[in-house]
Amino acid sequence: MTDILTQTALSEVRTVDPDHLAGAPLVLAQKVEKQFGTLKVLKGIDLAIPKGEVLCIIGPSGSGKSTFLRCINQLERIDGGALWVSGERVGYHREGNKLYELDDAAIARQRRSIGMVFQRFNLFPHLTALQNIIEGPVQVLGESAREATARALALLERVGLADKRDAYPSQLSGGQQQRIAIARSLAMRPELLLFDEPTSALDPELVSEVLKVMRDLAETGMTMICVTHELGFARDVGHRVAFMDQGQIVELGDPRSVLVDPKETRTKAFINAVRH
Repeated sequence: MTDILTQTALSEVRTVDPDHLAGAPLVLAQKVEKQFGTLKVLKGIDLAIPKGEVLCIIGPSGSGKSTFLRCINQLERIDGGALWVSGERVGYHREGNKLYELDDAAIARQRRSIGMVFQRFNLFPHLTALQNIIEGPVQVLGESAREATARALALLERVGLADKRDAYPSQLSGGQQQRIAIARSLAMRPELLLFDEPTSALDPELVSEVLKVMRDLAETGMTMICVTHELGFARDVGHRVAFMDQGQIVELGDPRSVLVDPKETRTKAFINAVRH
């Protein structure tokens, strides 16, 4: 185990108990930083997301949006600050006033409560739609094939693809593949779903079918963080919208205040550019 004790870490441990965050938001970020070499991608992100909220993150390419999602799901390790999901510190555990990095098995356990849907669908090409969905529950959660199959069929019905259970990814449109990817994430029974521009790789006529599934999920109370350029979706479905630029949250608020009447010059410029 690596001792990562620093004065900053000590301060964080004293101000917030990372093991017992009573009444805490589902996701809590405190001064989160991330850099690649000399490039600082995240510059002190502070954010609290309660259970059941849909947060839409907008902003220009390279602003750190996707990196922030990857840090939550531990595909990237943060370089400063702290993250908690469901009251549990992401990537570390505490012994006294010292923090230690989690091993790979513990990180995999933490990831189980978080689903992530990427720009590219990342389906296994040699497996059918049904097989793609049951793979995780059987191999990771230890469900029986019978139980996993029953849930997968229900999820295929939910995303409108019950008739595609035996189709391979190459036989599906981009929108259909993305809906299978969402069903695959849901099969793991996540508390939190992360969407990293899920419609950006789709032809325009396929976008609406994916957004409909996401809208339906939001109506069920699923906690979602959506990185998106779909301003209409952010306006209609998001409880809050965050505008990110240059590794920082520049503006955060309800959809109307951010998308219709933004206060910050950078937010206004971005929204105007996307709309035109």
